[in-house]
Amino acid sequence: MNKENKELRESFIDAFSAVSRTLESHQPQLRFEEIGTITFVGNDIVRIKGLAKVKSEELVRFSGDKMGIAFNLDPEEVSVILLDKSQELKAGQEVRRTGRVMDVPVGEELLGRVIDATGKPLDEDGPVRTVERRPIEREAPAIMDRAPVNVPLQTGILAVDAMIPVGRGQRELILGDRQAGKTAIAIDTIINQRDKGIVSVYCAIGQQRSAVARVIADLRKYDAMRNCIVVAATGEDTPGLNFITPYAATTMAEYFMEVGRDVLIVYDDLTRHARTYREISLLMRRPPGREAFPGDIFYIHSRLLERSTHLIKGGSLTALPIIETEAQDISAYIPTNLISITDGQIYISPDLYQEGVLPAIDVGKSVSRVGGNSQLPAYRDVVGDLRLSFSQFEELEAFARFGTKIDENTRKTLEHGRRIREVLKQPQYEPVPAPEQIAVLLAATSGILDDIPLDEISSAKKKIGKALREQMPELYQRISSAEKLRPEDREMFLNASKNVLGKQVDKK
Repeated sequence: MNKENKELRESFIDAFSAVSRTLESHQPQLRFEEIGTITFVGNDIVRIKGLAKVKSEELVRFSGDKMGIAFNLDPEEVSVILLDKSQELKAGQEVRRTGRVMDVPVGEELLGRVIDATGKPLDEDGPVRTVERRPIEREAPAIMDRAPVNVPLQTGILAVDAMIPVGRGQRELILGDRQAGKTAIAIDTIINQRDKGIVSVYCAIGQQRSAVARVIADLRKYDAMRNCIVVAATGEDTPGLNFITPYAATTMAEYFMEVGRDVLIVYDDLTRHARTYREISLLMRRPPGREAFPGDIFYIHSRLLERSTHLIKGGSLTALPIIETEAQDISAYIPTNLISITDGQIYISPDLYQEGVLPAIDVGKSVSRVGGNSQLPAYRDVVGDLRLSFSQFEELEAFARFGTKIDENTRKTLEHGRRIREVLKQPQYEPVPAPEQIAVLLAATSGILDDIPLDEISSAKKKIGKALREQMPELYQRISSAEKLRPEDREMFLNASKNVLGKQVDKK
Protein backbone atom coordinates (compact mmCIF):
# COMPACT_ATOMS: atom_id res chain seq x y z
CA MET A 1 0.00 0.00 0.00
CA ASN A 2 2.86 2.32 0.84
CA LYS A 3 4.44 1.47 -2.50
CA GLU A 4 1.26 2.45 -4.37
CA ASN A 5 0.98 5.73 -2.46
CA LYS A 6 4.57 6.53 -3.22
CA GLU A 7 4.07 5.98 -6.99
CA LEU A 8 0.90 8.07 -6.98
CA ARG A 9 2.71 10.81 -5.09
CA GLU A 10 5.62 10.84 -7.58
CA SER A 11 3.29 11.02 -10.62
CA PHE A 12 1.43 13.90 -9.00
CA ILE A 13 4.71 15.76 -8.39
CA ASP A 14 5.77 15.20 -12.04
CA ALA A 15 2.45 16.53 -13.34
CA PHE A 16 2.62 19.53 -11.03
CA SER A 17 6.20 20.27 -12.16
CA ALA A 18 5.17 20.10 -15.83
CA VAL A 19 2.29 22.54 -15.23
CA SER A 20 4.61 24.85 -13.30
CA ARG A 21 7.16 24.89 -16.14
CA THR A 22 4.40 25.64 -18.65
CA LEU A 23 3.11 28.53 -16.57
CA GLU A 24 6.62 29.93 -16.10
CA SER A 25 7.32 29.87 -19.86
CA HIS A 26 3.94 31.39 -20.79
CA GLN A 27 4.02 35.12 -21.46
CA PRO A 28 0.49 36.51 -21.57
CA GLN A 29 -0.23 38.96 -24.42
CA LEU A 30 -2.70 41.66 -23.62
CA ARG A 31 -4.99 42.71 -26.46
CA PHE A 32 -6.48 46.17 -26.20
CA GLU A 33 -9.86 46.59 -27.81
CA GLU A 34 -11.49 49.97 -28.23
CA ILE A 35 -15.21 49.76 -27.54
CA GLY A 36 -17.73 52.53 -28.10
CA THR A 37 -21.38 53.00 -27.23
CA ILE A 38 -24.27 53.90 -29.52
CA THR A 39 -25.83 57.19 -28.49
CA PHE A 40 -28.24 57.69 -31.41
CA VAL A 41 -29.80 55.47 -34.07
CA GLY A 42 -31.25 57.28 -37.08
CA ASN A 43 -32.35 56.38 -40.57
CA ASP A 44 -29.38 54.22 -41.65
CA ILE A 45 -26.89 56.26 -39.59
CA VAL A 46 -25.58 55.82 -36.05
CA ARG A 47 -23.74 58.14 -33.66
CA ILE A 48 -21.18 56.67 -31.30
CA LYS A 49 -19.14 57.81 -28.31
CA GLY A 50 -15.94 56.23 -27.11
CA LEU A 51 -14.05 55.43 -30.32
CA ALA A 52 -11.40 58.13 -29.94
CA LYS A 53 -8.84 56.55 -32.30
CA VAL A 54 -11.12 55.35 -35.08
CA LYS A 55 -9.96 56.21 -38.62
CA SER A 56 -11.93 57.81 -41.42
CA GLU A 57 -13.79 55.16 -43.44
CA GLU A 58 -12.82 52.44 -40.96
CA LEU A 59 -15.18 49.52 -40.61
CA VAL A 60 -16.88 49.20 -37.22
CA ARG A 61 -18.79 46.15 -36.02
CA PHE A 62 -22.13 46.18 -34.21
CA SER A 63 -23.90 43.37 -32.40
CA GLY A 64 -25.29 40.77 -34.76
CA ASP A 65 -22.17 41.16 -36.94
CA LYS A 66 -23.61 44.23 -38.66
CA MET A 67 -21.12 46.62 -40.21
CA GLY A 68 -20.79 50.37 -40.69
CA ILE A 69 -18.24 52.91 -41.91
CA ALA A 70 -16.94 55.81 -39.81
CA PHE A 71 -17.88 58.87 -41.85
CA ASN A 72 -17.81 61.94 -39.60
CA LEU A 73 -15.03 62.18 -37.00
CA ASP A 74 -16.22 64.92 -34.66
CA PRO A 75 -14.52 65.82 -31.34
CA GLU A 76 -17.36 64.48 -29.20
CA GLU A 77 -18.69 61.61 -31.30
CA VAL A 78 -18.31 59.54 -34.48
CA SER A 79 -21.06 59.36 -37.11
CA VAL A 80 -21.29 56.03 -38.91
CA ILE A 81 -23.16 55.12 -42.10
CA LEU A 82 -24.60 51.62 -41.94
CA LEU A 83 -24.03 48.91 -44.54
CA ASP A 84 -26.86 46.82 -43.09
CA LYS A 85 -30.37 47.65 -41.96
CA SER A 86 -30.64 49.29 -38.53
CA GLN A 87 -33.85 47.82 -37.08
CA GLU A 88 -32.03 45.76 -34.42
CA LEU A 89 -29.65 48.51 -33.27
CA LYS A 90 -30.47 50.50 -30.13
CA ALA A 91 -28.83 53.23 -28.08
CA GLY A 92 -26.53 51.84 -25.40
CA GLN A 93 -25.28 48.86 -27.43
CA GLU A 94 -21.55 48.28 -27.83
CA VAL A 95 -19.57 48.99 -30.99
CA ARG A 96 -16.10 47.64 -31.77
CA ARG A 97 -13.37 48.83 -34.09
CA THR A 98 -12.09 46.42 -36.72
CA GLY A 99 -8.87 48.29 -37.53
CA ARG A 100 -9.64 47.86 -41.26
CA VAL A 101 -10.40 50.66 -43.65
CA MET A 102 -13.27 49.62 -45.97
CA ASP A 103 -11.90 47.14 -48.51
CA VAL A 104 -13.16 44.65 -51.11
CA PRO A 105 -11.95 41.35 -52.58
CA VAL A 106 -10.13 41.56 -55.93
CA GLY A 107 -8.93 38.95 -58.38
CA GLU A 108 -9.76 36.70 -61.32
CA GLU A 109 -12.22 34.78 -59.13
CA LEU A 110 -14.70 37.68 -59.44
CA LEU A 111 -15.20 37.23 -63.20
CA GLY A 112 -18.70 36.04 -63.98
CA ARG A 113 -20.00 36.88 -60.50
CA VAL A 114 -22.72 39.18 -59.16
CA ILE A 115 -21.72 40.73 -55.83
CA ASP A 116 -22.41 43.73 -53.63
CA ALA A 117 -19.93 46.42 -52.56
CA THR A 118 -18.72 44.37 -49.58
CA GLY A 119 -17.95 41.32 -51.71
CA LYS A 120 -21.00 39.27 -50.65
CA PRO A 121 -22.35 37.11 -53.49
CA LEU A 122 -25.76 38.00 -54.91
CA ASP A 123 -25.86 35.05 -57.29
CA GLU A 124 -26.18 31.32 -56.60
CA ASP A 125 -22.57 30.34 -57.28
CA GLY A 126 -21.46 30.10 -53.65
CA PRO A 127 -19.05 32.26 -51.65
CA VAL A 128 -16.48 34.50 -53.34
CA ARG A 129 -13.02 33.04 -52.69
CA THR A 130 -10.20 35.49 -53.39
CA VAL A 131 -6.73 35.82 -51.87
CA GLU A 132 -6.41 39.61 -51.88
CA ARG A 133 -8.37 42.61 -50.64
CA ARG A 134 -7.81 46.28 -51.45
CA PRO A 135 -9.23 49.55 -50.03
CA ILE A 136 -12.13 51.06 -51.95
CA GLU A 137 -10.57 54.54 -51.77
CA ARG A 138 -7.24 54.72 -53.61
CA GLU A 139 -5.22 57.55 -55.08
CA ALA A 140 -5.57 58.13 -58.81
CA PRO A 141 -2.45 57.34 -60.89
CA ALA A 142 0.06 60.19 -61.14
CA ILE A 143 0.26 62.21 -64.36
CA MET A 144 3.72 60.82 -65.17
CA ASP A 145 2.35 57.26 -64.92
CA ARG A 146 -0.30 57.88 -67.57
CA ALA A 147 0.04 57.15 -71.28
CA PRO A 148 -1.85 58.88 -74.13
CA VAL A 149 -5.21 57.45 -75.16
CA ASN A 150 -4.30 55.96 -78.54
CA VAL A 151 -6.13 52.60 -78.77
CA PRO A 152 -9.83 52.49 -79.68
CA LEU A 153 -12.47 50.85 -77.53
CA GLN A 154 -14.99 49.68 -80.11
CA THR A 155 -18.56 49.94 -78.86
CA GLY A 156 -20.02 48.13 -81.86
CA ILE A 157 -22.45 51.05 -82.24
CA LEU A 158 -21.95 52.63 -85.65
CA ALA A 159 -22.97 56.16 -84.64
CA VAL A 160 -20.54 56.15 -81.71
CA ASP A 161 -17.53 54.49 -83.34
CA ALA A 162 -17.82 56.70 -86.45
CA MET A 163 -18.58 60.12 -84.96
CA ILE A 164 -18.05 59.99 -81.17
CA PRO A 165 -15.19 57.48 -80.81
CA VAL A 166 -14.11 56.23 -77.39
CA GLY A 167 -10.47 55.34 -76.57
CA ARG A 168 -9.15 52.93 -73.96
CA GLY A 169 -8.52 54.97 -70.82
CA GLN A 170 -11.12 57.63 -71.68
CA ARG A 171 -14.08 58.80 -69.56
CA GLU A 172 -17.11 59.26 -71.81
CA LEU A 173 -20.34 60.43 -70.21
CA ILE A 174 -23.72 59.02 -71.33
CA LEU A 175 -26.59 61.34 -70.44
CA GLY A 176 -30.23 61.88 -71.30
CA ASP A 177 -33.76 61.72 -69.91
CA ARG A 178 -35.03 58.52 -68.29
CA GLN A 179 -36.13 55.62 -70.47
CA ALA A 180 -34.34 56.91 -73.57
CA GLY A 181 -31.77 54.14 -74.03
CA LYS A 182 -28.73 55.15 -71.96
CA THR A 183 -28.21 51.75 -70.35
CA ALA A 184 -28.79 50.04 -73.70
CA ILE A 185 -25.72 51.76 -75.17
CA ALA A 186 -23.58 50.71 -72.20
CA ILE A 187 -24.79 47.09 -72.33
CA ASP A 188 -24.19 46.88 -76.10
CA THR A 189 -20.65 48.15 -75.46
CA ILE A 190 -20.07 45.44 -72.83
CA ILE A 191 -21.44 42.76 -75.19
CA ASN A 192 -19.08 43.96 -77.93
CA GLN A 193 -16.07 43.26 -75.66
CA ARG A 194 -16.91 39.57 -75.14
CA ASP A 195 -14.28 38.30 -77.63
CA LYS A 196 -11.73 41.09 -77.30
CA GLY A 197 -10.11 40.10 -74.00
CA ILE A 198 -11.44 43.22 -72.25
CA VAL A 199 -12.78 42.86 -68.70
CA SER A 200 -16.10 44.65 -68.12
CA VAL A 201 -17.50 45.84 -64.78
CA TYR A 202 -21.16 46.85 -64.58
CA CYS A 203 -21.87 48.92 -61.48
CA ALA A 204 -25.56 49.38 -60.62
CA ILE A 205 -26.33 52.17 -58.11
CA GLY A 206 -29.81 52.51 -56.66
CA GLN A 207 -31.46 50.52 -59.46
CA GLN A 208 -34.55 48.39 -59.07
CA ARG A 209 -33.83 44.71 -58.52
CA SER A 210 -35.84 43.81 -61.62
CA ALA A 211 -33.77 46.20 -63.78
CA VAL A 212 -30.48 44.71 -62.54
CA ALA A 213 -31.84 41.20 -63.10
CA ARG A 214 -32.72 42.08 -66.72
CA VAL A 215 -29.19 43.39 -67.35
CA ILE A 216 -27.64 40.22 -65.91
CA ALA A 217 -29.97 38.06 -67.99
CA ASP A 218 -29.00 39.97 -71.16
CA LEU A 219 -25.28 39.64 -70.43
CA ARG A 220 -25.66 35.89 -69.90
CA LYS A 221 -27.83 35.47 -72.99
CA TYR A 222 -25.22 37.10 -75.23
CA ASP A 223 -22.27 35.32 -73.57
CA ALA A 224 -20.75 38.49 -72.11
CA MET A 225 -20.91 37.48 -68.45
CA ARG A 226 -17.78 35.28 -68.47
CA ASN A 227 -15.53 38.38 -68.70
CA CYS A 228 -17.77 40.63 -66.64
CA ILE A 229 -18.30 41.53 -62.98
CA VAL A 230 -21.63 42.94 -61.80
CA VAL A 231 -21.45 45.04 -58.62
CA ALA A 232 -24.97 45.96 -57.55
CA ALA A 233 -26.65 48.10 -54.90
CA THR A 234 -30.40 48.43 -55.32
CA GLY A 235 -32.85 51.03 -54.05
CA GLU A 236 -33.73 48.64 -51.23
CA ASP A 237 -30.17 48.74 -49.84
CA THR A 238 -28.88 51.34 -47.38
CA PRO A 239 -27.58 54.73 -48.59
CA GLY A 240 -24.16 53.76 -47.23
CA LEU A 241 -23.98 50.67 -49.45
CA ASN A 242 -25.13 52.67 -52.48
CA PHE A 243 -22.53 55.35 -51.77
CA ILE A 244 -19.52 53.02 -51.61
CA THR A 245 -20.57 50.81 -54.56
CA PRO A 246 -18.86 52.77 -57.41
CA TYR A 247 -15.62 53.06 -55.42
CA ALA A 248 -15.67 49.33 -54.66
CA ALA A 249 -16.33 48.49 -58.33
CA THR A 250 -13.44 50.75 -59.40
CA THR A 251 -11.03 49.00 -57.02
CA MET A 252 -12.03 45.64 -58.52
CA ALA A 253 -11.46 47.04 -62.02
CA GLU A 254 -8.09 48.56 -61.06
CA TYR A 255 -6.74 45.13 -60.13
CA PHE A 256 -7.02 44.01 -63.77
CA MET A 257 -5.68 47.32 -65.09
CA GLU A 258 -2.58 47.07 -62.92
CA VAL A 259 -1.78 43.55 -64.15
CA GLY A 260 -1.82 44.83 -67.73
CA ARG A 261 -5.37 44.18 -68.93
CA ASP A 262 -7.84 46.60 -70.51
CA VAL A 263 -11.00 47.20 -68.48
CA LEU A 264 -14.35 48.86 -69.15
CA ILE A 265 -16.47 50.08 -66.23
CA VAL A 266 -20.04 51.35 -66.45
CA TYR A 267 -21.55 53.43 -63.61
CA ASP A 268 -25.35 53.20 -63.81
CA ASP A 269 -26.01 55.81 -62.69
CA LEU A 270 -24.20 58.69 -60.94
CA THR A 271 -27.35 60.79 -60.61
CA ARG A 272 -28.61 58.33 -58.01
CA HIS A 273 -25.16 58.31 -56.44
CA ALA A 274 -25.29 62.10 -56.06
CA ARG A 275 -28.74 61.92 -54.47
CA THR A 276 -27.50 59.22 -52.09
CA TYR A 277 -24.59 61.40 -51.00
CA ARG A 278 -26.95 64.33 -50.44
CA GLU A 279 -29.17 62.10 -48.29
CA ILE A 280 -26.17 60.96 -46.23
CA SER A 281 -24.91 64.53 -45.85
CA LEU A 282 -28.27 65.75 -44.60
CA LEU A 283 -28.53 62.85 -42.15
CA MET A 284 -25.02 63.73 -40.94
CA ARG A 285 -26.14 67.37 -40.52
CA ARG A 286 -23.65 68.64 -43.06
CA PRO A 287 -24.62 72.00 -44.56
CA PRO A 288 -26.07 71.82 -48.09
CA GLY A 289 -24.63 73.75 -51.03
CA ARG A 290 -26.04 75.23 -54.22
CA GLU A 291 -29.32 73.62 -55.32
CA ALA A 292 -29.30 71.69 -52.02
CA PHE A 293 -26.34 69.51 -53.06
CA PRO A 294 -23.35 69.31 -50.72
CA GLY A 295 -20.55 71.62 -51.70
CA ASP A 296 -18.09 68.75 -52.16
CA ILE A 297 -20.21 66.74 -54.62
CA PHE A 298 -17.75 67.66 -57.39
CA TYR A 299 -14.91 66.11 -55.40
CA ILE A 300 -16.94 62.96 -54.74
CA HIS A 301 -17.23 62.25 -58.48
CA SER A 302 -13.88 63.65 -59.62
CA ARG A 303 -11.88 61.42 -57.27
CA LEU A 304 -13.85 58.48 -58.63
CA LEU A 305 -13.45 59.19 -62.35
CA GLU A 306 -9.82 60.34 -62.11
CA ARG A 307 -8.91 56.71 -61.42
CA SER A 308 -9.78 55.83 -65.04
CA THR A 309 -6.73 56.13 -67.28
CA HIS A 310 -4.27 54.40 -69.60
CA LEU A 311 -1.13 53.40 -67.71
CA ILE A 312 2.37 53.45 -69.18
CA LYS A 313 3.17 50.24 -67.30
CA GLY A 314 -0.12 48.40 -67.17
CA GLY A 315 -3.45 48.30 -68.92
CA SER A 316 -6.27 50.81 -69.15
CA LEU A 317 -9.52 51.60 -67.38
CA THR A 318 -12.25 53.14 -69.55
CA ALA A 319 -15.23 54.68 -67.74
CA LEU A 320 -18.75 55.12 -69.10
CA PRO A 321 -20.63 57.00 -66.35
CA ILE A 322 -24.37 57.40 -66.91
CA ILE A 323 -26.45 60.29 -65.59
CA GLU A 324 -30.09 61.20 -65.94
CA THR A 325 -31.32 64.62 -67.05
CA GLU A 326 -34.74 66.14 -66.46
CA ALA A 327 -36.64 67.73 -69.36
CA GLN A 328 -33.45 67.59 -71.50
CA ASP A 329 -31.70 70.08 -69.20
CA ILE A 330 -27.99 69.33 -69.58
CA SER A 331 -27.10 72.60 -67.83
CA ALA A 332 -28.32 71.38 -64.42
CA TYR A 333 -25.91 71.09 -61.50
CA ILE A 334 -24.92 67.39 -61.65
CA PRO A 335 -24.77 67.16 -65.50
CA THR A 336 -22.48 70.19 -65.75
CA ASN A 337 -20.34 68.80 -62.91
CA LEU A 338 -19.80 65.54 -64.74
CA ILE A 339 -19.41 67.10 -68.20
CA SER A 340 -16.52 69.11 -66.79
CA ILE A 341 -14.91 66.00 -65.27
CA THR A 342 -15.22 63.65 -68.27
CA ASP A 343 -13.56 63.66 -71.71
CA GLY A 344 -16.77 64.02 -73.70
CA GLN A 345 -20.41 63.02 -73.67
CA ILE A 346 -22.93 60.98 -75.64
CA TYR A 347 -26.30 62.74 -75.43
CA ILE A 348 -29.43 60.59 -75.82
CA SER A 349 -32.34 62.63 -77.17
CA PRO A 350 -35.89 61.66 -76.14
CA ASP A 351 -37.18 63.41 -79.29
CA LEU A 352 -35.15 61.09 -81.52
CA TYR A 353 -36.28 58.16 -79.40
CA GLN A 354 -39.92 59.04 -79.98
CA GLU A 355 -39.26 59.35 -83.72
CA GLY A 356 -37.89 55.81 -83.79
CA VAL A 357 -34.25 56.77 -84.39
CA LEU A 358 -32.44 54.17 -82.30
CA PRO A 359 -29.95 54.52 -80.76
CA ALA A 360 -31.27 58.03 -80.14
CA ILE A 361 -27.87 59.76 -80.17
CA ASP A 362 -27.93 63.52 -80.77
CA VAL A 363 -24.78 64.04 -82.83
CA GLY A 364 -24.87 67.82 -82.43
CA LYS A 365 -24.74 67.72 -78.60
CA SER A 366 -22.35 64.76 -78.37
CA VAL A 367 -18.58 65.05 -78.44
CA SER A 368 -15.44 63.00 -77.82
CA ARG A 369 -12.48 65.12 -76.76
CA VAL A 370 -9.95 62.27 -76.83
CA GLY A 371 -11.24 59.31 -78.81
CA GLY A 372 -10.53 60.79 -82.24
CA ASN A 373 -6.82 60.27 -81.60
CA SER A 374 -7.43 56.57 -81.05
CA GLN A 375 -9.91 55.98 -83.87
CA LEU A 376 -8.94 53.39 -86.47
CA PRO A 377 -7.24 55.11 -89.46
CA ALA A 378 -9.81 53.63 -91.85
CA TYR A 379 -12.57 55.57 -90.08
CA ARG A 380 -10.80 58.87 -90.66
CA ASP A 381 -10.39 58.01 -94.35
CA VAL A 382 -14.09 57.20 -94.76
CA VAL A 383 -15.97 59.38 -92.29
CA GLY A 384 -14.20 62.70 -92.94
CA ASP A 385 -16.73 65.46 -92.39
CA LEU A 386 -19.67 63.08 -91.85
CA ARG A 387 -20.46 64.58 -88.45
CA LEU A 388 -20.65 68.15 -89.80
CA SER A 389 -22.60 67.23 -92.93
CA PHE A 390 -25.06 65.15 -90.89
CA SER A 391 -25.70 68.06 -88.50
CA GLN A 392 -26.27 70.36 -91.51
CA PHE A 393 -28.71 67.84 -92.96
CA GLU A 394 -30.73 67.83 -89.72
CA GLU A 395 -30.97 71.63 -89.79
CA LEU A 396 -31.94 71.57 -93.46
CA GLU A 397 -34.61 68.96 -92.78
CA ALA A 398 -36.04 71.11 -90.00
CA PHE A 399 -36.46 74.04 -92.42
CA ALA A 400 -37.95 71.80 -95.11
CA ARG A 401 -40.77 70.82 -92.72
CA PHE A 402 -42.22 74.32 -93.03
CA GLY A 403 -43.36 73.42 -96.55
CA THR A 404 -40.94 75.68 -98.35
CA LYS A 405 -40.40 74.77 -101.99
CA ILE A 406 -36.98 73.18 -102.40
CA ASP A 407 -34.80 72.83 -105.48
CA GLU A 408 -33.43 69.60 -106.92
CA ASN A 409 -30.02 69.87 -105.25
CA THR A 410 -31.62 70.42 -101.85
CA ARG A 411 -33.90 67.45 -102.43
CA LYS A 412 -30.91 65.23 -103.23
CA THR A 413 -29.11 66.48 -100.12
CA LEU A 414 -32.13 65.59 -98.00
CA GLU A 415 -32.47 62.14 -99.56
CA HIS A 416 -28.77 61.48 -99.03
CA GLY A 417 -29.02 62.61 -95.38
CA ARG A 418 -32.01 60.36 -94.75
CA ARG A 419 -30.02 57.36 -96.00
CA ILE A 420 -27.15 58.27 -93.69
CA ARG A 421 -29.56 58.46 -90.75
CA GLU A 422 -31.07 55.11 -91.70
CA VAL A 423 -27.58 53.58 -91.86
CA LEU A 424 -26.85 54.87 -88.34
CA LYS A 425 -29.93 53.13 -86.95
CA GLN A 426 -29.09 49.90 -85.17
CA PRO A 427 -31.06 47.31 -83.17
CA GLN A 428 -30.00 46.61 -79.61
CA TYR A 429 -27.78 43.57 -78.90
CA GLU A 430 -26.42 43.60 -82.47
CA PRO A 431 -22.96 45.23 -82.30
CA VAL A 432 -21.28 45.64 -85.70
CA PRO A 433 -17.54 44.91 -86.18
CA ALA A 434 -15.38 47.85 -87.25
CA PRO A 435 -14.59 46.61 -90.81
CA GLU A 436 -18.29 46.12 -91.55
CA GLN A 437 -19.07 49.58 -90.17
CA ILE A 438 -16.46 51.11 -92.48
CA ALA A 439 -17.80 49.22 -95.53
CA VAL A 440 -21.37 50.41 -94.86
CA LEU A 441 -20.27 54.00 -94.17
CA LEU A 442 -18.23 54.10 -97.37
CA ALA A 443 -21.22 52.90 -99.37
CA ALA A 444 -23.47 55.49 -97.71
CA THR A 445 -21.12 58.49 -98.06
CA SER A 446 -20.34 57.56 -101.68
CA GLY A 447 -24.01 57.76 -102.64
CA ILE A 448 -24.44 54.08 -103.51
CA LEU A 449 -27.43 53.83 -101.17
CA ASP A 450 -29.15 57.05 -102.30
CA ASP A 451 -31.63 55.34 -104.64
CA ILE A 452 -32.41 52.41 -102.36
CA PRO A 453 -35.78 52.74 -100.54
CA LEU A 454 -35.44 53.60 -96.86
CA ASP A 455 -37.13 50.40 -95.72
CA GLU A 456 -34.49 48.34 -97.59
CA ILE A 457 -31.43 50.07 -96.10
CA SER A 458 -31.24 47.63 -93.17
CA SER A 459 -31.06 44.55 -95.45
CA ALA A 460 -28.56 46.37 -97.71
CA LYS A 461 -26.27 46.93 -94.70
CA LYS A 462 -26.32 43.21 -93.89
CA LYS A 463 -25.53 42.27 -97.50
CA ILE A 464 -22.55 44.64 -97.61
CA GLY A 465 -21.20 43.30 -94.31
CA LYS A 466 -21.61 39.70 -95.45
CA ALA A 467 -19.83 40.44 -98.74
CA LEU A 468 -16.88 41.95 -96.87
CA ARG A 469 -16.55 38.95 -94.53
CA GLU A 470 -16.82 36.32 -97.25
CA GLN A 471 -15.15 37.95 -100.29
CA MET A 472 -12.40 40.09 -98.72
CA PRO A 473 -11.13 38.36 -95.55
CA GLU A 474 -7.63 39.81 -95.95
CA LEU A 475 -8.94 43.38 -96.17
CA TYR A 476 -11.22 42.66 -93.21
CA GLN A 477 -8.21 41.62 -91.15
CA ARG A 478 -6.05 44.59 -92.23
CA ILE A 479 -8.72 47.09 -91.16
CA SER A 480 -9.06 45.33 -87.81
CA SER A 481 -5.27 45.61 -87.43
CA ALA A 482 -5.46 49.44 -87.63
CA GLU A 483 -4.04 49.76 -91.17
CA LYS A 484 -4.97 52.68 -93.38
CA LEU A 485 -7.47 52.32 -96.19
CA ARG A 486 -5.66 52.46 -99.55
CA PRO A 487 -7.28 53.82 -102.76
CA GLU A 488 -7.48 50.31 -104.21
CA ASP A 489 -9.19 49.15 -101.00
CA ARG A 490 -11.85 51.81 -101.45
CA GLU A 491 -12.45 50.60 -105.01
CA MET A 492 -12.77 47.03 -103.80
CA PHE A 493 -15.31 48.10 -101.18
CA LEU A 494 -17.37 50.12 -103.64
CA ASN A 495 -17.33 47.46 -106.36
CA ALA A 496 -18.34 44.76 -103.91
CA SER A 497 -21.19 46.95 -102.61
CA LYS A 498 -22.39 47.67 -106.14
CA ASN A 499 -22.29 43.99 -107.06
CA VAL A 500 -24.23 43.00 -103.94
CA LEU A 501 -26.81 45.75 -104.46
CA GLY A 502 -26.77 45.47 -108.24
CA LYS A 503 -30.52 45.22 -108.69
CA GLN A 504 -31.18 48.30 -106.59
CA VAL A 505 -28.28 50.26 -108.06
CA ASP A 506 -29.47 49.56 -111.61
CA LYS A 507 -32.63 51.49 -110.79
CA LYS A 508 -30.57 54.64 -110.46
